[in-house]
Amino acid sequence: MTQPTPPAGRSDPLYLHARQLVLFHGDARIARLQRALRIGHQHATALRDALCGDILEYHAHDASWHIAKGMDMTHDPLVDHKLAQAAEWIGNATCMVVAAGAGMGIDSGLPDFRGDNGFWRAYPALGRQGLRFESIASPQAFEKHPATAWGFYGHRLNLYRATTPHAGFGLLRRWGQRMPQGCFVFTSNVDGHFQKAGYPTARIYECHGSIHRLQCTANCSGEIWPTADLHPQVDEAACLLQSAPPRCPKCGALARPNILMFDDWQWNDARSQQQRMLLDMWLDSAQAPVVIEIGAGRAVATVRRFSQRMQQRGSPLIRFNLHEANIHNPHAIEISLGAKEALERIDQHLTGAGNPGQDKSQAD
Repeated sequence: MTQPTPPAGRSDPLYLHARQLVLFHGDARIARLQRALRIGHQHATALRDALCGDILEYHAHDASWHIAKGMDMTHDPLVDHKLAQAAEWIGNATCMVVAAGAGMGIDSGLPDFRGDNGFWRAYPALGRQGLRFESIASPQAFEKHPATAWGFYGHRLNLYRATTPHAGFGLLRRWGQRMPQGCFVFTSNVDGHFQKAGYPTARIYECHGSIHRLQCTANCSGEIWPTADLHPQVDEAACLLQSAPPRCPKCGALARPNILMFDDWQWNDARSQQQRMLLDMWLDSAQAPVVIEIGAGRAVATVRRFSQRMQQRGSPLIRFNLHEANIHNPHAIEISLGAKEALERIDQHLTGAGNPGQDKSQAD
């Protein structure tokens, strides 16, 4: 095997973009580089030659190019460029959608439920019983193990009440307030932290419901009511509710959180549908809002599917995901960072001199 390695091409301003394209498509053809980067044949050839020994291998016996074996796909040399580009998009936007998944709350100190091991680290008592997240977060758990189900959800309610949203929530809210058409939140999180961070209630769609609302397990009247008077006492070591469980004020049946659970045909979605209606009305008047997706995984892909639909409507997408960002995607800005770090680093660009999105309160 012979490998042409002209080093000069690696100083080309388009080198890292060519690298991203080849890794994303798994395709090193000159024609693809020409089309994607809008460059000539000679320029594209020089870039591909420069990629040899970095991410590409050249097989002389059949004159073919291949992604190098053992290639580290997690390294992102474009991260600083992406953060600056994200700040530019945000600074020039007239409106914004925050699409948040469970990863948004990790920097606030909330547990990470990714995988059975992550869930059982947070709830070792359930691990000892072999109860998975999908088992306890279900209507069946309230039927078969009500004390355990309310031990789990009661602990979460207490935790979410006691936890302060991290600084990234405030940064997003401030960016949205500067935009002419403002900001809307689409979130699968049930913790109520966007409301706690000061976002207007009418600009939040909680697509999986809220732990701060209750419904009857029998859904006798279709009512949804707040948890303001509920203060669960939980034996955390055993994940068992010690106080009396909440009851439906109409029929006396056991109450449950107004949350969409697994295999849940009893969820009362009336409140969430009202929120969805407000989102749809806002989107009808919004001009291709920039979408900032944060901490949304693939396991429960509700938020990701929403972001994809927004892209199809013409919205630019900025995605932060510490574990599941496709960092080589040329069709969006995807950054493998946690929520708080990514948002703070973008804010540093936004508050810099000469940026269209400069924070006037800090500039004065």
